[in-house]
Order: sequence, then C-alpha cells, then structure tokens
Amino acid sequence: MTSELKEKILEVCHKKMAQKGENVGISFYAFFKNKNDNPKLLMEAATWWIEKHQLDHFEKALKIKNMIA
Repeated sequence: MTSELKEKILEVCHKKMAQKGENVGISFYAFFKNKNDNPKLLMEAATWWIEKHQLDHFEKALKIKNMIA
C-alpha cells in the first residue's frame, strides 16, 4: 500500500471517529470524494479492502486504523 493511501485512510478514520465516536463504521469509499478523480488510488483501496483482507462493505473505523498502523 502506498504511503499516500495510508495517510488518507488514517486521516479519514481519525476525522470520522472524532465526529461520531470510535464505533463509527466506514467503507473504502469514505476515502474518496464523490468523483472518480483518482481511479488508480481507488482501485488500490478496493484491492486492499476487498481482495487482500476480504472486509465487509462497512467496517469499524478503529479496526481499519489499527490495521494500517
């Protein structure tokens, strides 16, 4: 996983947990705007989330943060 994606994931997880608590769920789409402005990074996130770790569509932000850290 690229450092760019790691930073983006950690940033989003921290932000969501600060807003809604540690029990908040997220999907890998949370790391991107509603536009497909970076398809390569989106595919990297999807591959990591779906193929490599076989995660559900929604997972706890804390779980994802801990997997990255």
